[in-house]
Amino acid sequence: MRYQDTVFGHLLKVLPRRRFEQLVGRLGSDYRIRRLSSWDQFIALLYGQLSGAQSLREIEAGLESQSRSLYHLGAKPTRRSTLSDANASRSAALFEAVFEAVLTTLHPRHARGAGDLVRLVDATLIKLNLTLCSWARFSTRFGTAGLKLHLVYDPRAEHPVFFAITPSRVNDITMAKSVLPIEPGATYVFDKAYMDFAWWAKLDRSHCRFITRRKTNSPYRCLKTLKTSAPHILKDRIVEMSKRLSRNRQNPYAKPVRLIDVEISTGQKLTLLTNDLTAPATEIANLYKERWQIELFFKWIKQNLRIKRFLGTSENAVKIQIIVALIAYLLIQHIRLAATAKQSLQRCAQLIRLNLMHRRTKIDTIFKPPDIKQNPTETQLNLKIL
Repeated sequence: MRYQDTVFGHLLKVLPRRRFEQLVGRLGSDYRIRRLSSWDQFIALLYGQLSGAQSLREIEAGLESQSRSLYHLGAKPTRRSTLSDANASRSAALFEAVFEAVLTTLHPRHARGAGDLVRLVDATLIKLNLTLCSWARFSTRFGTAGLKLHLVYDPRAEHPVFFAITPSRVNDITMAKSVLPIEPGATYVFDKAYMDFAWWAKLDRSHCRFITRRKTNSPYRCLKTLKTSAPHILKDRIVEMSKRLSRNRQNPYAKPVRLIDVEISTGQKLTLLTNDLTAPATEIANLYKERWQIELFFKWIKQNLRIKRFLGTSENAVKIQIIVALIAYLLIQHIRLAATAKQSLQRCAQLIRLNLMHRRTKIDTIFKPPDIKQNPTETQLNLKIL
């Protein structure tokens, strides 16, 4: 009988073993490693994310019970102590490279046209136990600890395209100015935490459009009032921001910007700010509305993947677990889009978890109901006999 891959095996085909080993060789992740290879560690951690395992002990038991299936994946069961040591000592750089490799295999669901590249920028706090993770302390007064996950999200392809993990005390705009890549011609949407004139000037020089919210304490001078037609667009103005900043510093972004007052469905009024002086106000408002998708992404991964309860207490182990959670999300999204599944992302994740080590001819069969004609039930067979 011809061998059939498990659902887990089909997911791993997105990142071939040969490509993974190339990354291991380039980064030297298996140098002088005897007990647990990088591939075994990755399989164990990814299994923990996709299966919903809550502890190293549960991962160990699950892999031990599926040793035959692991053999066909080129992996083997591992002891929890060995896995714990690897998470604490092995660099997270390998898993960052794996994230990039998986990302290159994803294809946008929508065809891209000129000016259709949208990037949502935001960050979320991942809280940690202060007693176990004292290295992540960020508030002496309140006795709290955590890391910050900075993300650039593509709302059209429905997946992140860049991430960075920093101490929670690192300001959002500090990270954006230092490491966030800028794609020329893209539209960047972000909240008030990223209000920085120098960064805006950098985006503008790359021919990018940015959309954000104005801080109430930011002075401006109105240059022109534009006509509005949509009922939810209250005002549309072209203004000039203050030319001088604090301590007599000159504003690095001296170009006119546009302020659009919008009333959303809840009745709340927002003042949007953009460097696009010509696009319809409704288009600007709709693009800022898309920013909600990155908030939903943060909520989804915290509810459906394992980034709230950690398998290790060291900084390296916590970072590796977060990165593997992002890789798991990419794999789930890839399979969902490739199979053109009509179920929600959460439903797809549930079906993958319930069928993770089941053998299937194709992975998309887990998203489809069984064919009654090809698989008659016992009752139907009895009726045919009668």
